[in-house]
Amino acid sequence: MPSANLSGRVVLDVTGDDAEKFLQNLITTDLDGLDKGDLKPGALLSPQGKILFEFLVARTPDGLLLDTLETSVSDLTKRLTLYKLRAKVQIIVQPESVIQVSWGNKSGASENDSSVRDRRFPDALNVRRHYGTEAAPTADETQWMALRIAHGVAEAPFDYALGDAFPHDVNLDQISGVSFKKGCFIGQEVVSRMQHRGTARRRILIASGNANLPETGTAITADGRDIGTLGSVVGNAGLALVRIDRVKDAVDAGTPILSGETTLTLAIPPEHRFTFPVTTHEA
Repeated sequence: MPSANLSGRVVLDVTGDDAEKFLQNLITTDLDGLDKGDLKPGALLSPQGKILFEFLVARTPDGLLLDTLETSVSDLTKRLTLYKLRAKVQIIVQPESVIQVSWGNKSGASENDSSVRDRRFPDALNVRRHYGTEAAPTADETQWMALRIAHGVAEAPFDYALGDAFPHDVNLDQISGVSFKKGCFIGQEVVSRMQHRGTARRRILIASGNANLPETGTAITADGRDIGTLGSVVGNAGLALVRIDRVKDAVDAGTPILSGETTLTLAIPPEHRFTFPVTTHEA
């Protein structure tokens, strides 16, 4: 069962009598559907529906934890504190967080295992997050990134920039990262409108190259026209944030899709439900 220590991540504890109600009214994840032992993705949006902060959320004995980017945890803490008002909530960063991820066909957690299952991945993969563990890792972050790529699981800052993407762009709607039934959260009106009108045009796709892919951030083009950007890369595989209407146009026309000099094949992640558009719409 491979395991890897993750760098650049930190745990933010949200505790207190009002912790769940407080977060439920702010973030995209439906906490009513968050079972003990599960870890689900989520985001705190701008009023315009863009992702300001991304995280994974799980229950703890005292409340909830947010597994988030170390580079943005200070700003996230300030933003949550701004919304707190008189709610009975404590927001505390665990600056020395040790976060390890494991995956493989080992059956679920043992009685003494406090890990949580990462619900962004199929159950059969048994992807688990471990907090505060000191077990020696048996894999590295490159292998973890390869697993994310294979299943189309995007993460900032590798695959998109905070403040520049809607939840649909990074497939949060496909992996229980945004709820359209729980009621209001910040940015909910914009995101719900995109869902009901089917207007999401950018998506994370899996990119396969005819050679090793260029570095993260390289433009993806078709017939000299930018259609997206390359994200996480391991060898000849990667993730790509692209305009799916323009990808469809290129495929239908037989136009090569390139990143640098490398020819790409772009595919919808295997467990995701969206499709390429039937017709195209210009910006």
